Amino acid sequence: MQDVTQDNQQTTNTRADRLNRQCYCITLDRKALNESLRNQFVDAGNEASAAPELDHLFSNTPVFVPQADIETMERIVQAIESAAKLPSYRERALSWAPEIARFDPGPIGAFMGYDFHLGPDGPQLIEINTNAGGAFLNVVLARAQHRCCDPSQQTAATKQALDGFEDAVLDMFQQEWQKQRTDSMPSRLAIVDDAPETQFMFPEFQLAQQLLQARGIDTLILDPSELEYVGGALTAKGKRIDMVYNRLVDFALDAPAHEALKGGRILMARWW
Repeated sequence: MQDVTQDNQQTTNTRADRLNRQCYCITLDRKALNESLRNQFVDAGNEASAAPELDHLFSNTPVFVPQADIETMERIVQAIESAAKLPSYRERALSWAPEIARFDPGPIGAFMGYDFHLGPDGPQLIEINTNAGGAFLNVVLARAQHRCCDPSQQTAATKQALDGFEDAVLDMFQQEWQKQRTDSMPSRLAIVDDAPETQFMFPEFQLAQQLLQARGIDTLILDPSELEYVGGALTAKGKRIDMVYNRLVDFALDAPAHEALKGGRILMARWW
């Protein structure tokens, strides 16, 4: 049975490799991509011109990933998340981690990202991102894709996942919030990164802002220098910030410019 499984995996890998070498079909419908973005922003009460430019972020052609590699990546993620819950692992990790890592406000994190490189030896885990980007961009991309090789790949489950993306994101934020507060949702959220408008992923910040505002959460995109922590409250531009979607890579918040976030960390959704 093991030999049959290995043979099937090799066949799948060979097929994917052949497609990657020889398939030059164009799957991205750029007109649909731009129209979808404009409609999202107009529906949320914004000008069509406010929709971000995404053309430079996406390739016209697909990369085919063997099913066996996908299953391997899923097993690795499951193993990591199981190991991270072990008291012995936590004790060892905290022995060298910065002091702030010992602070546990409750939230477990959202949009966790596991970066793999694919090659002949199978998926290789490169890093784990606790503030990973890409989800908002990828759903826009997926909705603008058309199939060129096997139309049956657009399964009912795939369509259901795409249609439910906005609700799934809101549920994720709500679950993080309720691990620390009893209120149903925060009133105001800040997406925070250094000089956010210069960041390569700034279009995704705009997509996240649009989605959350459409669901009734006042959402600001801020540089950490715009934040103040005074009297037990995190504020920006005179407004109280209930929750932070942290896109900084200063995970220990050691930089002086991030001092307000460190002081207000109990208010944060923990994307660090």
